Amino acid sequence: MTGFLASAPGKLVLSGEYAVLDGAPAVCMAVNRRARVKVTAVGGQWHRVSAPGYSSLEGRFVVDDNAIAWLQGEDEYRIVDAAWRAIAPVPKRCLSIELDARAFVDDASGNKIGIGSSAALAVAMAAALAQSADVLEPALRSHRLFQQGAGSGADIATSVRGGLIEYRRKGAAVSPLRWPAGLAYRLVWTGVPASTRVKLDKLEKTGHRASRAALFDAAESMASAWRSAAAVMSQYPAYIEALQQFSVDHDLGIFDAGHERLVTDAAAAGLVYKPCGAGGGDVGILLGNSDEQLDKFMNSRKVPGCEVLDFELEPDGVLLEQC
Repeated sequence: MTGFLASAPGKLVLSGEYAVLDGAPAVCMAVNRRARVKVTAVGGQWHRVSAPGYSSLEGRFVVDDNAIAWLQGEDEYRIVDAAWRAIAPVPKRCLSIELDARAFVDDASGNKIGIGSSAALAVAMAAALAQSADVLEPALRSHRLFQQGAGSGADIATSVRGGLIEYRRKGAAVSPLRWPAGLAYRLVWTGVPASTRVKLDKLEKTGHRASRAALFDAAESMASAWRSAAAVMSQYPAYIEALQQFSVDHDLGIFDAGHERLVTDAAAAGLVYKPCGAGGGDVGILLGNSDEQLDKFMNSRKVPGCEVLDFELEPDGVLLEQC
């Protein structure tokens, strides 16, 4: 049967984490690991959902006047429920929806690496259900429903657009950026998964501290710096200092799981290292002037559990094709 196959890349927040919730710009990069969603028309009396590598349970639901009713699998496939409610497709036949986010899982441990799998799935699902790659608005609606209103939308925007972007929450404004010439990078997996939702809940309970305003200002400066390698390298130390104070004041543990040591060691070597996104695990980025410089640093400083990922900047956002 004719259907649609959509894919969307993962993401990393390079600057503006947390501050983006208050309206500051976030700079994000798409990475070349993709979530895939295949939607095909099938026979039968209910829509079917499967997710190889995630669940052995087949999700089943019916739709009556655009209201979705689950026969089984509602808890496992809440992201499908949110996408359907946000997009409200009206297929002529029942659909088979296959989700694949295995590229976001560490093969050795089975842990999610923390590069935005739910956002990438939401974007790919929106494209496959809407049969369009122009899905920023519906994907944002879908992911908000899935997260019960939490988050800024930066991860969705990155998965839709691809490449390096500046994102502002107000109006979901996206500006494409070029990766600065002469800026080398390595992405480092800590081996420790982290929950962004847990940290956002803790931030909400803690309330505003002075360091939150300081992080906002630092994010504005950092976004401007992404126009050149020299500016990025010179501005990052002040940004990282603001992020560290913000983490302490709000008890977020952003620099846990080996990030703190890598920040200190990188600075001593004339490099920059920072956790990406919510921190406290997941992935960080190491920056310098040459690949050789970065490889020498990583080879000489073994942090338990940390490894260099072979991920790269992904220039393309969501892709859609008939299958």
